[in-house]
Amino acid sequence: MSGETRVSTLVGQTLANLGVGHVFGVVGSGNFDVTATLMAEGVPFTAARHEGGAATMADAYGRMSGKLGVVTTHQGCGLSNAITGIGEAAKSRTPMIVLTADTQASVIRSNFKIDQDGLARSVGAIAERIHSPASAVADTVRAFRTAVNERRTVVLSLPLDVQSAMAEGRADGVNVPQPLKVRPDAAAVEQLVALIAAAERPVFVAGRGGRGAREELLELARHAGALVATSAVASGLFNGDAHNLGISGGFSSPLTAELISGADVIVGWGCALNMWTMRHGRLISAGAKVIQIDMEDSALGANRPITLGVLGDSALTASDALAALQQVQPEPAEKYRTQANALAIKQGARWRDVTTEDVSTATSIDPRVLTRELDSLLPAERIVSVDSGNFMGYPSQYLAVPDEFGFCFTQAFQSIGLGLYTAIGAGVAQPQRLPVLGAGDGGFLMGISELETAVRMKLPLVCIVYNDAAYGAEVHHFSSGSLTQDLASVVFPDTDIASIARGFGAEGITVRSVADLEAVRPWLAAYNTGIQDRPLVIDAKIASDGGSWWLAEAFQGH
Repeated sequence: MSGETRVSTLVGQTLANLGVGHVFGVVGSGNFDVTATLMAEGVPFTAARHEGGAATMADAYGRMSGKLGVVTTHQGCGLSNAITGIGEAAKSRTPMIVLTADTQASVIRSNFKIDQDGLARSVGAIAERIHSPASAVADTVRAFRTAVNERRTVVLSLPLDVQSAMAEGRADGVNVPQPLKVRPDAAAVEQLVALIAAAERPVFVAGRGGRGAREELLELARHAGALVATSAVASGLFNGDAHNLGISGGFSSPLTAELISGADVIVGWGCALNMWTMRHGRLISAGAKVIQIDMEDSALGANRPITLGVLGDSALTASDALAALQQVQPEPAEKYRTQANALAIKQGARWRDVTTEDVSTATSIDPRVLTRELDSLLPAERIVSVDSGNFMGYPSQYLAVPDEFGFCFTQAFQSIGLGLYTAIGAGVAQPQRLPVLGAGDGGFLMGISELETAVRMKLPLVCIVYNDAAYGAEVHHFSSGSLTQDLASVVFPDTDIASIARGFGAEGITVRSVADLEAVRPWLAAYNTGIQDRPLVIDAKIASDGGSWWLAEAFQGH
């Protein structure tokens, strides 16, 4: 490229050359040229129906693909429409760029004018902007580097007067070096190994920062005699290990909770050890030592007191710890990795293996029965996304996933309505897998405009809607104990979501019993032969199981 180039074109070319993976957005006059440039440079684009949907699609795409997702929005209202999704990505530390137009500094009375930098910062994102034609390439590279190397969500504003100007820059030849992995301090590894060696019942809990360290963590666990578990966002990481407890926290089975709470040492690997993962501390027994390994010093001990914090990459730390442990303990120790525990885990670590009373009625199905049946019915090669709400434990614990890139959990902000967006972004990231969504009726209806996006994309997507005709979390919360109140504000007439889905061009079925699930088989038959080209919405009229235990805990402190 030589000569002068429009700044918006230069920014788009720079991002394409840096290797962004996919763009999601709603195009208006302010972001038309930069979006068109990205498309012309070969970056795939998905047109969403709402900027909020686009933001969460990009978030989910980035989490599940390992590539950088981009959101593109119009100035002012386009950005504000996207802010909940941006907040979710920022709180989850998802590397992502929000490429948004901005008003010229001179048009102080423009209807589109808002404090975009302040808005971005208010939800935890990093505010960057294209300052001038001369700095356009450098500004874009800086935003990309911050997103990728610092794992941050960056809002990159393109003022209209700057992006329409001409620049003498070049977009080719730009690059951002990969960040070096942090090796832990030798003294910290020595302390870590001393605590692990002294433990009788160690448990390792891996979070999102532990993804990519599976083999190193399992080697160390086997030598140390430790059981392994994950936070929700890393579900599937330890699949296949006989001493894998599954998810630690609100979604734990009774056996998993019992074994974690029996640990005398808990080691969090790239895991926040927050109130969800540790059940407000209930999974940490009195006197248990808590160790945390993380790439960022600010994360160590951020959510609870810890015995030791180690700054380092999870895989490198585990490898160094194994080498040091083998010096003081040459042979693997059994400790918590007993055959008895392996058998118990095989029989009861997953909720689908726990016997529960079937509370189905003549007109509604027990959500646990529903999800068990779908777990058996749907292909194993799947990617599960979960919205927020009363139902969320059922798909999270009953639907198995193939690995840590088979479960997408956009729950840091705890906003309902992000589930459908998440499933679309995850499906784009992992096209070889069947995207499966678990959502409540409230959240699904909140984001239903993007069902048209899935239909337009010809995305084979299974949407399981746990329909209790209410905001079920609030129903259970406000009808318990001293909180009993009039529930008219959170209970609604039954909605025929299957018919609405058909109106969007999807296939829709209503399920009130196990027998009704037979209607899923023809859709699956077409999927299995590679000819399915539209989503399936399962409008499941669910019976109440009395309120989910994870919600009782979740409402504490709020």
